[in-house]
Amino acid sequence: MNNNLTKLIGLAILTVFLVACRKDKPAPITTQFNNSSSGVFISNEGNFQFGNASIGFYNLNDQNYADDLFKNANNRPLGDVCQSLYFFNNKIYITVNNSNKIEVVNPSTFSSIATITGLQSPRYFLPVSIQKAYITDYNANAISVIDLNSNALIKKIACKGWTEELLMSNGKVYVTNKDSKALYVIDPLRDTIIDSIQIGYGANSIQLDRFNNLWVLSNGNAQTNEVASLSQINTTSDSVIKTIPFNTISEQPWRLKINGSADTLYYLNNGVYALPINATQLNQQPLIPESKRLFYGLGVDPFSNVIYVSDAIDYVQKGIIYRFQSNGQLINSFRAGIIPNDFYFKP
Repeated sequence: MNNNLTKLIGLAILTVFLVACRKDKPAPITTQFNNSSSGVFISNEGNFQFGNASIGFYNLNDQNYADDLFKNANNRPLGDVCQSLYFFNNKIYITVNNSNKIEVVNPSTFSSIATITGLQSPRYFLPVSIQKAYITDYNANAISVIDLNSNALIKKIACKGWTEELLMSNGKVYVTNKDSKALYVIDPLRDTIIDSIQIGYGANSIQLDRFNNLWVLSNGNAQTNEVASLSQINTTSDSVIKTIPFNTISEQPWRLKINGSADTLYYLNNGVYALPINATQLNQQPLIPESKRLFYGLGVDPFSNVIYVSDAIDYVQKGIIYRFQSNGQLINSFRAGIIPNDFYFKP
């Protein structure tokens, strides 16, 4: 779901009966998924409480878009609000937020292997060993610990607030939290929070650069007059190297990504912005202007550095995916599912 949950739900309710009138020249849509081709998996949230989430695949070889892979393979819908995907140990873990579950599928056929249940409002999945994974949560005040052999919830790590993206570096797990100024540090051997690094309020996304430094993007807090910020963190000392503030309280940047060489950051802020990791201040002009579109999802192909941006349009009809060169020049566009939110690249 959107980083502004209330806004998304309200827009979906207000627009659900509108008839879409926007036109595009989409890639051909097929039900056939060619698992030997290079391309990109696209997670589509679907409409909140409508159960029409989906996963699609854009084939770079023939430029076809294979729609609704899970439903086609399993003869049942994926569920309500596809939040994220994670590829690990020859399996794909699909977090379905409002259905309170994770679907585990075969990456070649998308046939179901297992369903992980007992979750409250799961957001992002991260394996911390071959046998164990962590799952962040919007509403549980805890991080769930999953046994990857049994695909079962085995324990929870208490963590107050909305936990969001997370990653592992130097044997530690770093967890963003949208309801605090803390970046939490977990020891995955003991499943215990061992530290919290003070950064900007409302951290929503996190990346690791080529020097093994973390970058964390925070929304800020309009109620306390705190602007959004971008923080760089040393993962050896767990200390903040620098924090770059945004200009105005109205800015709510999110979807922090990094390129294949891990030296340039990208994020959404009413447009796509690029920032070299050695920068000391933010770019004031977007690399890709939003231009009356509703940019919602962002991805950077690590193999080609092609930038993928989704336009959610009105949160009801199928979204549009735009592909850009790293200099911001448009390559092409195509239709995906409803509310495309993220991209997962296959070489």
